[in-house]
Amino acid sequence: MKSNTIKEMYREERPYEKCEEYGAENLTDVELLAVLLRTGTRGENSIQLAQRLLHTGFTGEGVLSLHKWNRESLMQVKGIGKVKAVQILCLAELSKRMAKAAASEGLNFSAPETIARYYMEDLRHRDREVLRLLLLNAKARLIGESDVSTGTVDMALISPRELFVEALQRGAVFIILLHNHPSGDPTPSKEDVLITRRVLEAGRLIGVELLDHIVIGDNCFVSMREKGFLNTGPDK
Repeated sequence: MKSNTIKEMYREERPYEKCEEYGAENLTDVELLAVLLRTGTRGENSIQLAQRLLHTGFTGEGVLSLHKWNRESLMQVKGIGKVKAVQILCLAELSKRMAKAAASEGLNFSAPETIARYYMEDLRHRDREVLRLLLLNAKARLIGESDVSTGTVDMALISPRELFVEALQRGAVFIILLHNHPSGDPTPSKEDVLITRRVLEAGRLIGVELLDHIVIGDNCFVSMREKGFLNTGPDK
């Protein structure tokens, strides 16, 4: 059965005109995406394409699923070519950067909740574990960061040496570790605890202090410092 085109819809039902009349905040997720897609496919308008896209591949996640697509998987969806795929990826990246920019206003590397909020959108959508190293100077200000492991945060694959080589090269006085749990549950595993203790002990020997190890879940986090695994901090 042939679907109605956007032009055949009542004006107040068309996403673009609805945005002009009532503002973007009054559009649904599907309507917002339809405006960006602009066109649909043969027999399917942009609203129907947007609806299908938000419920294909990552069932139940809706707009959050946009963070999990890559260009190749998007282009496998009927009606999504190279241009639309790039537009969607740019939209997802822009949303992450907006969230990070907003979180940066209250960023304090002595306050775990502000660190978790700053890195949340970047890490919580990952489908693999990423261990990130934050390097801080004597005033606990960020001087660098890098991803030291991608996959499983495994003590056998991560040595304190590789963490501290970079820290010493950059002149860091403090470090913070972050990693995500793709399951969404930030509860530290036994392996997380072992890694944290090894890094903490090694840092004390060479004079580079581990301030915290923060585990990122789905809009939640656990600070291992707050849980009592380490309780030191920078001089205030």
